[in-house]
Amino acid sequence: MHDYREQRADTFETFAKVGSGVKVPKVSVVVYEFVAEEVDTKWVEVQSALQAKGFETRHKGDILQARIGPIAIDAETIWKWEEIATRIVLPFEFYPDGWELDD
Repeated sequence: MHDYREQRADTFETFAKVGSGVKVPKVSVVVYEFVAEEVDTKWVEVQSALQAKGFETRHKGDILQARIGPIAIDAETIWKWEEIATRIVLPFEFYPDGWELDD
Protein backbone atom coordinates (compact mmCIF):
# COMPACT_ATOMS: atom_id res chain seq x y z
CA MET A 1 0.00 0.00 0.00
CA HIS A 2 1.33 3.43 -0.93
CA ASP A 3 2.25 5.81 1.92
CA TYR A 4 0.89 9.22 0.90
CA ARG A 5 1.92 10.80 4.21
CA GLU A 6 5.55 9.88 3.61
CA GLN A 7 5.36 11.09 0.01
CA ARG A 8 3.84 14.41 1.17
CA ALA A 9 6.59 14.81 3.78
CA ASP A 10 9.23 14.17 1.09
CA THR A 11 7.63 16.80 -1.16
CA PHE A 12 7.61 19.42 1.59
CA GLU A 13 11.23 18.59 2.49
CA THR A 14 12.30 18.84 -1.15
CA PHE A 15 10.50 22.16 -1.54
CA ALA A 16 12.28 23.53 1.54
CA LYS A 17 15.65 22.47 0.08
CA VAL A 18 14.85 23.91 -3.36
CA GLY A 19 13.82 27.23 -1.85
CA SER A 20 16.81 27.48 0.47
CA GLY A 21 19.04 30.29 -0.75
CA VAL A 22 17.50 30.35 -4.23
CA LYS A 23 14.78 32.61 -5.57
CA VAL A 24 11.83 30.39 -6.46
CA PRO A 25 9.41 31.67 -9.12
CA LYS A 26 5.85 32.51 -8.07
CA VAL A 27 4.47 30.30 -10.86
CA SER A 28 6.01 27.62 -13.06
CA VAL A 29 5.36 24.35 -14.82
CA VAL A 30 6.06 21.42 -12.49
CA VAL A 31 7.29 18.10 -13.87
CA TYR A 32 6.45 14.97 -11.86
CA GLU A 33 8.34 11.79 -12.68
CA PHE A 34 7.06 8.25 -12.29
CA VAL A 35 8.86 4.96 -12.90
CA ALA A 36 7.15 2.05 -14.66
CA GLU A 37 7.44 -1.18 -12.69
CA GLU A 38 6.01 -3.49 -15.36
CA VAL A 39 7.59 -4.63 -18.60
CA ASP A 40 4.18 -4.61 -20.32
CA THR A 41 3.33 -1.01 -19.45
CA LYS A 42 0.04 0.55 -20.55
CA TRP A 43 1.55 3.83 -21.77
CA VAL A 44 -1.46 4.98 -23.79
CA GLU A 45 -3.92 4.34 -20.98
CA VAL A 46 -1.90 6.00 -18.22
CA GLN A 47 -1.09 9.02 -20.37
CA SER A 48 -4.75 9.39 -21.38
CA ALA A 49 -5.81 9.28 -17.72
CA LEU A 50 -3.29 12.00 -16.80
CA GLN A 51 -4.20 14.14 -19.81
CA ALA A 52 -7.88 13.96 -18.80
CA LYS A 53 -6.88 15.77 -15.58
CA GLY A 54 -4.90 18.46 -17.40
CA PHE A 55 -1.38 17.01 -17.38
CA GLU A 56 0.90 17.05 -20.40
CA THR A 57 2.75 13.74 -20.63
CA ARG A 58 5.99 12.41 -22.07
CA HIS A 59 7.91 9.22 -21.57
CA LYS A 60 11.38 7.94 -22.22
CA GLY A 61 12.51 4.47 -21.30
CA ASP A 62 10.69 3.52 -18.11
CA ILE A 63 10.17 7.14 -16.96
CA LEU A 64 6.83 8.90 -17.35
CA GLN A 65 6.73 12.67 -16.97
CA ALA A 66 3.49 14.42 -16.03
CA ARG A 67 3.68 18.20 -16.44
CA ILE A 68 1.18 20.66 -15.01
CA GLY A 69 0.99 24.39 -15.05
CA PRO A 70 2.00 26.96 -14.78
CA ILE A 71 0.84 26.61 -11.17
CA ALA A 72 1.62 28.51 -7.97
CA ILE A 73 4.97 27.40 -6.59
CA ASP A 74 4.48 26.52 -2.96
CA ALA A 75 4.70 23.16 -1.20
CA GLU A 76 0.95 22.74 -0.77
CA THR A 77 0.13 23.35 -4.45
CA ILE A 78 2.97 21.14 -5.67
CA TRP A 79 1.76 18.37 -3.35
CA LYS A 80 -1.88 18.80 -4.44
CA TRP A 81 -1.00 18.06 -8.07
CA GLU A 82 1.52 15.36 -7.15
CA GLU A 83 -1.12 13.50 -5.17
CA ILE A 84 -3.61 13.75 -8.06
CA ALA A 85 -1.03 12.36 -10.51
CA THR A 86 0.09 9.64 -8.12
CA ARG A 87 -3.46 8.42 -7.55
CA ILE A 88 -3.88 8.20 -11.32
CA VAL A 89 -0.65 6.31 -12.08
CA LEU A 90 -0.44 3.81 -9.20
CA PRO A 91 -3.12 1.47 -10.64
CA PHE A 92 -1.01 1.32 -13.81
CA GLU A 93 2.01 0.26 -11.70
CA PHE A 94 3.98 3.49 -11.94
CA TYR A 95 5.66 4.82 -8.82
CA PRO A 96 6.63 8.40 -7.88
CA ASP A 97 10.23 9.41 -8.43
CA GLY A 98 10.23 13.10 -7.58
CA TRP A 99 9.44 16.43 -9.19
CA GLU A 100 11.21 19.50 -10.52
CA LEU A 101 10.43 22.94 -11.84
CA ASP A 102 10.53 23.12 -15.63
CA ASP A 103 13.18 25.41 -17.10
